[in-house]
Formats: sequence, C-alpha cells, structure tokens
Amino acid sequence: MTDEAADPDAAEQTRVSRWRHRPFIEIVAVAMLSVTAVLTAWCGFQASQWSGEQSIAFAEASAARVEAADADGEAREARVADLVIFAEWVTATARGETALADEIAARFTPHFRVAFDAWQADEEAAPSPFAMDEYVPPGTEESAERTAYADARAAEGVEFNERGDDYSLLTVLFALVLFLTAMAQRDIRHVAAWVLLGLAGVIAVIGFVAMLTFPALW
Repeated sequence: MTDEAADPDAAEQTRVSRWRHRPFIEIVAVAMLSVTAVLTAWCGFQASQWSGEQSIAFAEASAARVEAADADGEAREARVADLVIFAEWVTATARGETALADEIAARFTPHFRVAFDAWQADEEAAPSPFAMDEYVPPGTEESAERTAYADARAAEGVEFNERGDDYSLLTVLFALVLFLTAMAQRDIRHVAAWVLLGLAGVIAVIGFVAMLTFPALW
C-alpha cells in the first residue's frame, strides 16, 4: 500500500494543496496564452507582409532585367550600324578617296560623331573611335542603369525573404510557448505546472525581445 492509501488525511492534504494552486496556474496560463496568441498572429502577419515585399522586389528586378536586355539590344544594333559605316570610311580613306570618305563621315550618327571627333583630336591614338570613352551608343546608359536597379531590387528581395523567415521562426517559437502552457493546464502536480509555465515564459520573453529587434511593416 502507498503512503497516501495508508494515510487518507495525507492524501486529502495533497489533493487540497494541488487544487489550491490551480486558480493561480490557470490565471497565469490564460494570460500567457492570450499574449502569446497575439504575438503569434503578429509574427504571422509580418511574415506575410515581408513575403509580399519580397515578391514585389523580385518582380521589379525581373522587369528591370528585361528592360536592361532591351536597351542592351538597342545599343548592340547601334554599334553594328556604326561599325558598318566606319568600315566604309576606313576603306575609302585607305584608297585615298577623300571626297567619298567625307561623304561617308557626314552620315555618321551623332553619338558616333562625338567619339570620332575625339579620336581624331587624339591623333587616332586609340585603335578606333569605339575604344574612346566618348562612344556611348543609345541604350548603353539605360541598360547599365536598369541592370543596377535590378541587382539592387534582387538584393532587397533576398533581404526581405530573410526577414520573413525570421518572423516565421518566431511563430514556431511562440507555438512552443502555447504547447508548454497548454501542458501546464493539465491535471499534473503544481510544481510541474509551474516549471512548464516558467519555461514557457522564458521562451516567450526571448522571442519577444528578438521580435523587437526585427523591422516591421505596417
């Protein structure tokens, strides 16, 4: 026979002691459940918000890359056209056909004319006008600008994804708090219940402090 069976008074005292602590345990548990539920909902909301920002950033990065590719294609086409007409000028000049060379030079595009004049002013030290810094065919600057923007937005998208993951991790952490708190409400010894509540409280505080360090979207 157990000690409680042998001593009914002791068993009754144990039951009374256990239930004397239940109201306090229930109050603490309900308060912790309420607060944790709000924190969990907030973390879920933030994870969703950052996920949306991530999608927008990646979409804008993708669109910018398409625009950069279009601008780069425009620049390549302009470069090919300039190469063709410059080759004709080189041929005419090599043959000593000055009049023809001047006529061809008159058909240079404005952006190539700038580089050509700079090339001649530099006594043709560079291999060709295409090697001059002044040669900037249409679409070159736009392509570089859109590429830089795409890279920046893609980097932001990765950062937004990490922030969303941080909030998702906190959601899991707070779910553990809810589990421990629910276990503390079961018909167990009050010491075990307080231990579970204490552990849940520590985890909740850690999660809350970590959450305060994360940026939030409204």
